Amino acid sequence: MSTPVLGLGLDRLDGRLKVTGRADYPAETAVANVAHAYLVTSPITTGRIASLDVREAERAPGVLAVVSHLNPPVLPGVNAPPTGINQALQLFQNDRIIYNDQAVALVVADTHDRARHAASLVAARYEAQPFTVDMIAEAPRAYPPANYDVRRGDFAAGMAAASVRVEQTYTTPTEHHNPIEPHAAIVIWQGNDHATAYVTTQGIFSVRTRLANLFGIPRENVRVISHYIGGGFGSKGTPWAFTALAAIGARASGRAVKMVLTRQQMFSQVGYRSGTLQTIALGADGTGQLTAISHDVLCSSSRTDEFVEPAARQTPLLYACPNMNATYRLARLDVPAPIFARSPGESVGTFALESAMDELAYALAMDPIELRLKNYAERNPQDNRPWSSKSLRECYAQGAARFGWSGRSAAPRSMRDGRLLVGWGMATATHAAEQSASSAIVRVRADGSALVQAGSQDIGTGTYTVMTQLAADMLTLPFDHVRFELGDTVLPETPTSSISRTVSSVGSAVKMAALAVRTRLAETAVADPRSPLYGLAVSAIDAADGALYATANPAQRDPFADIVTRSGASEIVAQVANAVKADRARYACHAFGAQFAEVKVDEALGTVRVTRLVAAFAAGKILNAKTARSQFQGGIVWGLGIALHEHTVRDPRTGRVITRDLADYHLPVHADVPHIDVIMIDEVDPYVNEIGAKGIGEIGVTGVGAAIANAVYHATGRRIRDLPITPDKLIT
Repeated sequence: MSTPVLGLGLDRLDGRLKVTGRADYPAETAVANVAHAYLVTSPITTGRIASLDVREAERAPGVLAVVSHLNPPVLPGVNAPPTGINQALQLFQNDRIIYNDQAVALVVADTHDRARHAASLVAARYEAQPFTVDMIAEAPRAYPPANYDVRRGDFAAGMAAASVRVEQTYTTPTEHHNPIEPHAAIVIWQGNDHATAYVTTQGIFSVRTRLANLFGIPRENVRVISHYIGGGFGSKGTPWAFTALAAIGARASGRAVKMVLTRQQMFSQVGYRSGTLQTIALGADGTGQLTAISHDVLCSSSRTDEFVEPAARQTPLLYACPNMNATYRLARLDVPAPIFARSPGESVGTFALESAMDELAYALAMDPIELRLKNYAERNPQDNRPWSSKSLRECYAQGAARFGWSGRSAAPRSMRDGRLLVGWGMATATHAAEQSASSAIVRVRADGSALVQAGSQDIGTGTYTVMTQLAADMLTLPFDHVRFELGDTVLPETPTSSISRTVSSVGSAVKMAALAVRTRLAETAVADPRSPLYGLAVSAIDAADGALYATANPAQRDPFADIVTRSGASEIVAQVANAVKADRARYACHAFGAQFAEVKVDEALGTVRVTRLVAAFAAGKILNAKTARSQFQGGIVWGLGIALHEHTVRDPRTGRVITRDLADYHLPVHADVPHIDVIMIDEVDPYVNEIGAKGIGEIGVTGVGAAIANAVYHATGRRIRDLPITPDKLIT
């Protein structure tokens, strides 16, 4: 008898492949006769290429092609305006330089070392022009991007009515994603109008579309494959220039071409999180009831693209308040295009909002949890829609109990561990529970096993495993009788793995396809005189243990394998193109959580050590307890990095990133991370999607920065509003 596996903490199906080195990451794909490409990049930030001499590079051993604006590739779609998240790509169409480290030439050779050596032989002379890479300096010329501001009520009146006010500015720096796996692509042309690309991407279908549009060929002529991804965190969520450049190099050389970006190139070629300056104003009456909220965001983008870091996204919905303004201004800089980074908007936006709420709690002499409960939003405050589900009260209660919050001494500097100052802080976590249209196919074989397929991507979150669990339960088959395949554009189309929507979107399609194939099996059985179910209505049949049975008489049973075998076909198939759940629009769909942090601060040295982290999350149905816990914990570690470590430094004199590797760009390591205690609240949500699950890949980041900053204030009495919290900001 098959045991239901959905929700169990099963090991990742791909885990052993990864730890033994047998997972086929894109750059490791075995391709015959592959050549290698290497980029030549600009040392200036803006201006033009005055001259470019590639002759010595062309004569270097093993060189197959050198491509630059001197022999620009023919790209019919290169001048099409960017749409959505498609950035304007710099692909050797002119001599303009618009950001530092921009690619100016591509060298293709028979080995990687020869390509890199030949690239060093390209001689370029530049005419530099003035530039600005400083968001604050460019702020006077910032403008409001369209369709981002959100307002309700009368903010000025709400502030005037307040008896307690907090108005502060918070800043967060530029941050880079730095997944373990560098961005890479292998591109193979079959003739001039068919291409196969192995790409490190969170969106195989968006890469297919971009390549097809650039080269002016049908989408179906481009196949994109990506079976395993070594982290992306948003940086692999959009088609970047390196993939197109690999395709250009493959055309120019007549060979399959591999390009792997260096760690240094990943700081200029594949996006980052924009820095922000956020001004928060809160007004409340004497009981702590909010009367007004304002959240003004200044962020930056490039000259050629408009990407807005949506840092105020959580502000209209998190607390019940009649008067609210959330506004944006965007500063254009001479930098590469930014892009979403794990939990775009909420990760840095909750730092500002939840720090301000902590400041308000101190101004009111209220417990920070009590203040949040006082302003608990029973419905979405912006549009009055009911939540599809919301268990935030339980998150506060269970998180506080596990952390021991009731033992907190409220006064700053009142808790010690020897010479170390001890601080406790908390914050609210939230993220939208998204769903997009998706598709999947399920094939039930004559041996009783099932093959489930959907394009999708596994970016390290456990997609292979949870989709197999979901399909196994829907088909009532043992877990090891189901195989799930993804990562290929020949499979049914799915959305990009971003905004925490893969499980909700692809999982819903898998469920509906599994139910559809059960119907197909039932239709086949009731039409077959040899079946024990012959002549029954399909509605009178259910499934269990890999067989159909009559609900009125479970002894009337017909195994899937027998149904398929008698049909004469090798398999019975159902494919579903699943739309967004019809009644979702009537509800506000969000996941929620509560973050608690303990820090110990050495006041003499200014060092902050996070010693405890407790988090409680309510995110609908949990499909795999083990992979879910891993996602929550990974997000929390990311939030710890935002709070204490991460900061991309760009030299204002040269426009160049100077923290260009993991020696200078600081990330949390094992010694920085304490035990992370994760609580998963049971939550039933019949409205959010067909499987009742909310995405969890990003909510773990949200609120962590504020919880740690609030704990630092509690420990030291010093409010740090400029991330990251480094020793220089704490030493008196």
